[in-house]
Amino acid sequence: MAQFPPRKPLMNPELRRRGIYLLPNAFTTAALFAGFYAIVQAMNGAFEQSAVAIFVAMVLDGLDGRVARLTHTQSAFGAEYDSLSDMVSFGVAPALVVYEWSLRGLGKLGWVAAFIYCAGAALRLARFNTNIGIQDKRFFQGLPSPAAAALVAGLVWILVDLGYKGEEVRAWACILTIFAGVTMISNVRYWSGKDINLRRSVPFMVVPAIGLAIALVSWYPAGVLFGLFLCYAASGYVLGAWSWLRPRNGRAPVRGNPPQD
Repeated sequence: MAQFPPRKPLMNPELRRRGIYLLPNAFTTAALFAGFYAIVQAMNGAFEQSAVAIFVAMVLDGLDGRVARLTHTQSAFGAEYDSLSDMVSFGVAPALVVYEWSLRGLGKLGWVAAFIYCAGAALRLARFNTNIGIQDKRFFQGLPSPAAAALVAGLVWILVDLGYKGEEVRAWACILTIFAGVTMISNVRYWSGKDINLRRSVPFMVVPAIGLAIALVSWYPAGVLFGLFLCYAASGYVLGAWSWLRPRNGRAPVRGNPPQD
């Protein structure tokens, strides 16, 4: 009887080449392109388009994670790719845009301020990735990088829209850029909004409020968006101050002998 060579064992499924989910990574690529586009437009002097592109990257960045969760296409590759895209769109792009628009005239102080922001974004993203599953999901530790980018890009957008030139507001641009960079790596807590359940019923007044918010953003997007993110950046410090003062306001009385009449 003829002898046949033994059959080779099937390849271990764990060793097979892993595919990449198309849909969520397409949104991430679009967000990366928006950040790159913002840099290119800043180099060409089109600062309003640069600021708008950063806000577009924010919307796309918020969609890729939700799409991945809804379609059950989450992966380690997607998480790493998203972090790299965030570094370009919310770290490098805002720093270069504000530097080209206003901080260049400050000399060393200008590029140092831009680098503080850029380094803060990198450290913020690295800390976020290492603390996944450890921190309370209801709060962020430090200002999220998309919100910091919206703060810087919103300043550029609204002042360009109002007709101001970068050299006229260098001091304010420098202060806000450093503030955003430092707040990203601080321990200030910010509400994440992840505890909102979209499937839960809400009061009727929530629907008109959403419509009013959309109308306001459509009426004056530069001012409304900048105001919203400025309030959000300040909310962390307000929440921290409230948490620091609350135990002192509600301090229990010290035990001891009752007061004498």
